[in-house]
Amino acid sequence: MMNTMTSAGKKGLIASLLLARFLAAVEGTVVTLAIPTIVKDLQSFDLISHVFSIYLLASAVATPIYGKLSSIYGRKRTLTAGIVIFLVGSALCGLAQDMVMLIAFRAIQGLGASAIIVVPMAIVGDVFSLEERGRVQGLLGLVWGIAGLFGPLIGGMLISVLSWHWIFFVNIPFGLLALLIMRTSLNENAQRQKHYIDYPGVIVLTAALLTLLAIFTFGKEDASLLTPTNAALLVVSLVLFAVFYRIERRSPEPIVPLDVLTKSSVFINIIALFFMAVILGIDVYMPIYLQDVRGLSPLIAGLALLPLSISWMLAAIPLGKLIHRFGGKPVAIVGVLLTLLCLLPFLFFHQYIDMIIILAVTFFLGAGLGITVTAHTMVIQESTGFEKRGAAVGVNSLVRTLGQTIGISVFGAVFNASIVAGFAKEEITKYDLGNLYDISAYQQGVTWDQIAAVLVDSLQVVYIVFIVFALLCVILTLVMPKPPLGGSSKSSDPSQSAVEEAVEE
Repeated sequence: MMNTMTSAGKKGLIASLLLARFLAAVEGTVVTLAIPTIVKDLQSFDLISHVFSIYLLASAVATPIYGKLSSIYGRKRTLTAGIVIFLVGSALCGLAQDMVMLIAFRAIQGLGASAIIVVPMAIVGDVFSLEERGRVQGLLGLVWGIAGLFGPLIGGMLISVLSWHWIFFVNIPFGLLALLIMRTSLNENAQRQKHYIDYPGVIVLTAALLTLLAIFTFGKEDASLLTPTNAALLVVSLVLFAVFYRIERRSPEPIVPLDVLTKSSVFINIIALFFMAVILGIDVYMPIYLQDVRGLSPLIAGLALLPLSISWMLAAIPLGKLIHRFGGKPVAIVGVLLTLLCLLPFLFFHQYIDMIIILAVTFFLGAGLGITVTAHTMVIQESTGFEKRGAAVGVNSLVRTLGQTIGISVFGAVFNASIVAGFAKEEITKYDLGNLYDISAYQQGVTWDQIAAVLVDSLQVVYIVFIVFALLCVILTLVMPKPPLGGSSKSSDPSQSAVEEAVEE
């Protein structure tokens, strides 16, 4: 439970949350840039995908656990523990001497990153009024855009001047500064009580998630997901989820309280599964289009995507007032519809389309993404009382991570299969999917224009999947029940009473 905070205290808290989020946000962009140097140094090109998949997997498993722990032991302690774990993992990654060590230490990083993502969302719901949350969520969203822009610059400089090890060491001063600011700006009236820890639920949920994500995480991207092994893993995961459900029904303090799964929150979580897959797909495949098809440098490609980040932030700022006035569902409908409309022009992104069109589309797309994600976050924050807000936010963050992990595997399989089909159509028989951009890997006579044309066609197939996912989000948003805001929070933190009264009016 949070104390009522002064304006200066809120500013300090926002600074610490932004720094913490920056740690998790910049990690993806910097590591992506550095991975060619890392695998060349450690001589393990075949293990590249595991550097990323193990990080997401560990983050997904830990997400609901942090949500519950933050409700039991306090947001401050839980976030502090997460940042410390992340920094320890970063230091160990920087010291790694082979790829196996790096992959193992990335798992530790992922465990800490989960807290950095989920706990600040709960803190924002605790401390800030409904109208303030739109602005704060907009700032937190802008962190990802800033990381996407400056991450490659920071990483490139560190790799060039020092070594790839320093892309992990650089996290440490930022993390320590975030801990210092949070220690002085965030105060909690945590009530010391003896709590039951749902160890059976934690173990079974972890096993269910590991089994489910193994289908997507450890397979080859160009292989079919419809295999006997994957079918068996799916059955096992469904059985484990059923067992987990029974455990949670009987647990005095479940790791995932089932009453946080209201009709509206279930709809929002399902929508988030598909929507976050689309967001990660845009993050991965738009740079491929801009750099490999259009021939832009990483720096210029990052600048080309800056309008998306700016509009995301600008669209999120007034959402508190808009949701207060019109409700969460109408605002979410506007967001998903705008996203769907902005994805349709992607089907016409060929090699020579005017960059002004791309900039305009990405600007409005960023607004759609920002409106939708921020609206969902605010509805989840306000749909439960203080005691269960951490668990509700944790479930939502888990679903988002699952959507990213599953989505990127599906997109990768579709993309690679489309490339293979495109090469067959162009009668290109000699190629290497792992060395796609080296012209010497193809038979004599193959030109880069042919390869670029195949990439464009393959990207458009992936864009069609984006559009299908976005269309599902639109349909689900239209039919979902009206989300309650503040109605279930009457017995929660007293500092939220003003918010509740404003919403009820």
